[in-house]
Amino acid sequence: MYSLSDFDFSLPQELIAQLPLPERSASRLLQVGADTLTDRAFADIADLLAPGDLLVFNNTRVLKARFFGVKETGGKVEVLVERVLDNRTVHAQIRASKSPSPGMTIRLAEAFDVVVGERAGEFYILQFPSDVFALIEEHGRLPLPPYIDHAADAYDETRYQTVYAKEPGAVAAPTAGLHFDQPLLDRLREKGVLFAFVTLHVGAGTFQPVRSEDLAQHQMHSEWYTISDETVSAVRAAQAAGRAVVAVGTTSLRALESASQSGSLQAGSADTRLFITPGYAFRTVTRLITNFHLPKSTLLMLVSAFAGYQRIRAAYQHAIEQRYRFFSYGDAMYLTLID
Repeated sequence: MYSLSDFDFSLPQELIAQLPLPERSASRLLQVGADTLTDRAFADIADLLAPGDLLVFNNTRVLKARFFGVKETGGKVEVLVERVLDNRTVHAQIRASKSPSPGMTIRLAEAFDVVVGERAGEFYILQFPSDVFALIEEHGRLPLPPYIDHAADAYDETRYQTVYAKEPGAVAAPTAGLHFDQPLLDRLREKGVLFAFVTLHVGAGTFQPVRSEDLAQHQMHSEWYTISDETVSAVRAAQAAGRAVVAVGTTSLRALESASQSGSLQAGSADTRLFITPGYAFRTVTRLITNFHLPKSTLLMLVSAFAGYQRIRAAYQHAIEQRYRFFSYGDAMYLTLID
């Protein structure tokens, strides 16, 4: 039985990538085998996949979800939209010296007013005056992860999105997908690698460390996902043909596994609080492309469940020694499901 301290490690600060590389597919790729660790370029992923293998991408699009504003009392606030509920209502985190009260008005971005509703767990319900997505796109700021020490600029607004981002709703990027550029996608298609898409709107909870030493006490954050009939058909065809089902990122994996709890993948939309730790029996995904994750994070636990605890410990130690770049703008790993 694992505990929180089993997923801690020491990372030199300078290995936390602060900027993306000029070319998306120029990142490094650590191929983690059963007994081997192979240093590659990310573009080599095309050599590691065979015709008929299925790549499953998360096509969520990151919202410009961060706002700075002022309460009607004059106090400054920071608002992070966590989830859009409908075209005028959101769940949001609010940072302020004093918690706002229901009915209070907050002026955001010196542009428009929102009205505070009731608490919804750790979030507040906010009522926007008009279309949420339009106001977010026009006045919001891209919410870069807390370990990136610069404010988002126009370059981040391009590079902190995947090239196939489509469905707006995330507050963090599905970062494994950031390594794919159009030439690499074209090369994969030409080889006969197949593509499918899911949508999982990544929440800010993805950056929150687990704080309970007893993992069973951890309350997993909730995220919304959608899986189409088309994707289910693609997965079942790959499985029937004995081909790999490759999740591009932990978010794609989490969506696929959440929708497979009955034993096989099912289409639909739902909230998921699936917390994957060593011992979990994977039902759909057989390979995983993923970045390097934070110490004590649920994502580090997930990859340890997928590829094996000792194997991941060795891979992370190797990556540190070889000066890989870590976290959202960093390098990637290619993992095979442990036997």
